[in-house]
Amino acid sequence: MATANPDAGEADRLARIPSTEEAVPLEERAALHTSNRPLLTIGVMAATIMQILDSTIANVALPHMQASLSATSDTVTWVLTSYIVASAVAIPLTGWLADRIGSRNLFLGAVVGFVIASMLCGLASSLPEMVIFRVLQGVAAAFMNPLSQTVMMDINPRSKQAAAMSIWGMGIMVGPILGPVIGGWLTDNYDWRWCFYVNVPIGIACFLILWALLPSRDITKRGFDIFGFSMLAVAISAFQLMLDRGQTQDWFSSWEVWTEGMVALASAWMFFVQLFTARNPMFDRALFLNRNLLTGVGFMLVLGVLMTATLALLPPMLQQLYGYPVLTAGILLMPRGIGIVGSMYIAGQLMKRQVDPRMMVGTGLLIAAWSLYDMTGWTLEMGQQPFIVTGFVQGIGLGLVFIPLNITAFGTLDPRYRTEASSLMNLSRNIGGSAGISVVTALLARNIQTAHSEIGQHIPDPGLVANDPVVSSITGGATDTVLAMADAIVNKQAAMVAYLDDFKLMMILTLGSIPLVFLLQRPAAPKVGDEPVHVAMD
Repeated sequence: MATANPDAGEADRLARIPSTEEAVPLEERAALHTSNRPLLTIGVMAATIMQILDSTIANVALPHMQASLSATSDTVTWVLTSYIVASAVAIPLTGWLADRIGSRNLFLGAVVGFVIASMLCGLASSLPEMVIFRVLQGVAAAFMNPLSQTVMMDINPRSKQAAAMSIWGMGIMVGPILGPVIGGWLTDNYDWRWCFYVNVPIGIACFLILWALLPSRDITKRGFDIFGFSMLAVAISAFQLMLDRGQTQDWFSSWEVWTEGMVALASAWMFFVQLFTARNPMFDRALFLNRNLLTGVGFMLVLGVLMTATLALLPPMLQQLYGYPVLTAGILLMPRGIGIVGSMYIAGQLMKRQVDPRMMVGTGLLIAAWSLYDMTGWTLEMGQQPFIVTGFVQGIGLGLVFIPLNITAFGTLDPRYRTEASSLMNLSRNIGGSAGISVVTALLARNIQTAHSEIGQHIPDPGLVANDPVVSSITGGATDTVLAMADAIVNKQAAMVAYLDDFKLMMILTLGSIPLVFLLQRPAAPKVGDEPVHVAMD
């Protein structure tokens, strides 16, 4: 009589028990596994906000840096420009480096580099030193932004990616608004060097969390397109130099600006030729066959202009025309951040309920355009309420655009292209921001001159007024003082008209981008059978 084998029975029983991986539905599996997703999210977002803050935190400290670094008002702006140019040039490298050395290793290295560069910036004793250290800081920051977005999508299943993008988007959109506030407070109460030292403890905490919990994508050995990257780097650098130097060189009246523009155009042309003909191009050509991603890149240009140009215009307007101190001006910009946070949360909830993201993007753009229209009616005599209301409303509009746009752009894309796609989206936003600042600043200067001459036509000739005995008797002999006061009023009115013209231009740009919504395809809803890409961990 045969006897039962107890070991075989136990093996049978264990085989019938589903593993943890099998017990989780396919649509609920993330591409990357981590043992503590909430803590890793905190670490990733702290790193993201840290580097985003540094794009604007130094703005209000420039006058103090100028004295400490023995710089002029023209040269000290390289503290900002060097960071922007270095970041823009390095962003396209993110996808290739992540494949080559691993996304985990690149992220950890970027955080370490950013912390060291921040410390060196705080220790800088001359402008050349500061520019070099800011370049290093910008390169490290360039990798952190795309990698953080990729990690947030990879560690969350499709059903939670909208919420993950809401969290990531809050940091991206609110960071630049908080930068001037924090920078102003640190500069007023401590020293401008603390705008950089503050990154050190935060960066160390981020590194420890990422070291313990951050998984990695597979390492893929692929060739590097050195010619393509070189052409792209030259194009971005020449374009940024043209934007920075254009205002002081009277734009295309200068051969320098013409040269920089032609170099940028020729380099960009050679880059695209290389992109579509090389065996191993800088970006995978499959990215440019994805309609949603290309449309998302176009929208990011517009968002870069709206976010960055608005933040470049409002602080000097609030300080110079309305007389608000730096800290108060920063606080008046915060309702914009509150609106963004609130609408991003709402957008995440609507995405969970399968609301069409294209409808949210279009609605958000209409709301943002309405807020800009309302801003064209501002006057010099108004109080703080219009700044608060329009900022909050504009934040709601931008928040409704950002999350659905990212989900739509990545929703039809193979997960293995996420890092490269994120690099393209961030590069587009950076270029839009740089171009937007230069355009609105140039238009502001020219429109001030135009408005001043038009308003000045209604004021009598100062020479005739000064010699008029009737006027002299009325002013008690202080005719020159009265004329100076009248000229100051004309200057303020002209500046106000120029600011309103810039707001009108941005409103037109926002409305003009709305038809792009019709190019977007609605991503398919997550369903059973959607197999995620499983990636090895280091």
